Amino acid sequence: MTNNDHHDSTEAREHRDRLMRLQHHMSAAGIDLFVVTHNVDIYYLTGSMQTGYVMVPRAGEPVFLVKRSFSRAEVESSIRVERMGSFRQLGDTIRSYYSAIMQQGTRITMATEYDVLPVQQFERLKAVIPDVDWTDGSTIFRELRMIKSPYEVSRIRISAIAAHRALEQAAAHVRAGMTELELIAHIEHIFRMQGHIGMVRMRGYNQEIVTGMVASGEAGAEPTYFDGPAGGRGLTPASPQGASRKVIVPHEPILVDIGCCIDGYVIDQTRTLVIGKLDEKLQFAYEAAEAILRNTEQRLKPGTISETLYTDALALAETYKLADHFMGYGEDQVRFLGHGIGLEIDEWPVLARGFKQPLVPGMILAIEPKFTFPGLGVVGIENTYLITADGYVKLTTAPEGIIAIIERNE
Repeated sequence: MTNNDHHDSTEAREHRDRLMRLQHHMSAAGIDLFVVTHNVDIYYLTGSMQTGYVMVPRAGEPVFLVKRSFSRAEVESSIRVERMGSFRQLGDTIRSYYSAIMQQGTRITMATEYDVLPVQQFERLKAVIPDVDWTDGSTIFRELRMIKSPYEVSRIRISAIAAHRALEQAAAHVRAGMTELELIAHIEHIFRMQGHIGMVRMRGYNQEIVTGMVASGEAGAEPTYFDGPAGGRGLTPASPQGASRKVIVPHEPILVDIGCCIDGYVIDQTRTLVIGKLDEKLQFAYEAAEAILRNTEQRLKPGTISETLYTDALALAETYKLADHFMGYGEDQVRFLGHGIGLEIDEWPVLARGFKQPLVPGMILAIEPKFTFPGLGVVGIENTYLITADGYVKLTTAPEGIIAIIERNE
């Protein structure tokens, strides 16, 4: 069991509320028992990211079955902690805690997160927990996490302050002749000294993300596997995204797209810098990106359907005759305008076709209109917003507009 200090904390109250909401969704879906396997989902429910499974019944007490570290989970977790024991005996272990649910001869419906659980591990679970009907609970979990509490908003605000400071110090530090790598290393140092955990988590399969993308000129416009409007050249094909060893030169766009994660919660912010002045084509595209963002902000209120924010933005890009460059270029364009954000950077809702969720208070969205020009670079802007009862609050606070750096003779 956990200590009283944890049970009385704000975080513990958060976890109790999250579990109650999960159980409500389980009841509506006819799910008897949820096996939570994903480390971020486990943290969301317990406040601990130790290895194991969280068992959540439709009604009653959840149990965190921990493989390791049990002693640390005891201190961190807001819910009951027990040793997992042998994996081969996991079915019997679960049945010992939930015998009323898993009665002999009765089949129950058990859910887990199909979107992140490896097939091999799922097959092992099915082998040791036989005679149950499995169902996909990932949609329930992703919808549960779409709505942020005031506590979660407060964590993201802290990350936003760090991103603001990092942008200001990056603008003061950048100079012609330095590499993209030098600039992102400077930003990462600023972030780490403010409590950035050193990673930004993603849920998408085979998707990874570094602290952010600092990319200048043509390197920023190089396409890559990353599911975003700009990838960056990267240091090597083993990590083909983000900053490279390209030298930054005057009059090219420097895209500073950075994510900071403090206490597990992420902010996403993009600003466009230039040493000197951009050419008219890129300046015009940046102004179009800001116009799209302003237009989108007018519709950030409860009831707006997520996908319409993307389709409206695409239509506006067409009026600027920039649709071919919007959110990437050619076959490498991505088909969204923004995304939910929280413990992971790719949360729901996605502002894309097919996402019919209406905006509701508590959603936090990163909105990132950008334009890509092969051989020239990427320009754009990204802010993170909290949807409120009557509109929105912008959580990113760094100055907007193209940040022009005076050329230094050094």
